[in-house]
Amino acid sequence: MSAPDTKSAPDTKAAASAVPDVRRRRRPVTGSLLVGGLIVAVVLGMALLSFVWTPHDPTLVNASARLQKPSLEYWFGTDKFGRDVFSQILVGSRTTLFVGFVAVGVAAVVGVPLGIAAGMAPRWLGELLMRANDLLLAFPALLLAIMFAAVYGASTLVAMVAIGIASIPNFARLIRGGTLQVMKTEYVTAARAAGRGPFAIAVRHVLPNVSSLVIVQASVGFAIAVLAEAALSFLGFGTPPPTPSWGRMLQESQEMLSSAPRLAVFPGIAIAVAVLGFNLLGDGLRDRFDPKLEDRR
Repeated sequence: MSAPDTKSAPDTKAAASAVPDVRRRRRPVTGSLLVGGLIVAVVLGMALLSFVWTPHDPTLVNASARLQKPSLEYWFGTDKFGRDVFSQILVGSRTTLFVGFVAVGVAAVVGVPLGIAAGMAPRWLGELLMRANDLLLAFPALLLAIMFAAVYGASTLVAMVAIGIASIPNFARLIRGGTLQVMKTEYVTAARAAGRGPFAIAVRHVLPNVSSLVIVQASVGFAIAVLAEAALSFLGFGTPPPTPSWGRMLQESQEMLSSAPRLAVFPGIAIAVAVLGFNLLGDGLRDRFDPKLEDRR
């Protein structure tokens, strides 16, 4: 009768402790995540609501109702053309979110594969890709959008593409840094020893481990896109009329600042709150998914 293997239990415990516990990497929900998520949910709810209901037609010009003060009929009053400001805020949130989604999508679709490729490539090739990527940093989103608008004309599509292209370097540099860390892990070394190719390693090991970085950068990039879209519309290079836009509402309210300052206050607050919400959401997601923050505490 053979003696029981006393090493099996300790070896099992050691193996279990060597397996990373994914749940430990996720910190409790923070106040930033809750507040940011709530603000983003409100902005998203406003955009969805505008598809089915607005108090008035946001593009209807009514000369008899121009510059009305806030009331039960016009909750935020009317502008110099008699258009309902609250209805414009609702529809403007839809425009802002649409631009943000497309701009962040363009940046992620190009920047994430570029960052992974630069991190997995030989050092000289990775540095070459990053130097080429840095060339885009010479063209800020606003400058790139103005250049595109001068060539192709001012439109929402031009603003989305320009903001997305200008955000590619941020995604690429961040994902490359995460990829370099993942490539040093033991499970990647084991995958290479098992004969897996670069594409399989990138899809099965690198991409899942940098997905949290993509989510955080997307939320921060969304805030940048909201500001950029508002600035472009303010300058006349963004969403053209009559489609409501928060930035253009600010531009149209300039000449009425002394007599009707509320026309600038409402869209200004909408822009500030939306940017704050996405920034807080990004900070909260970083605190929740970044294991380094937990190790430092």
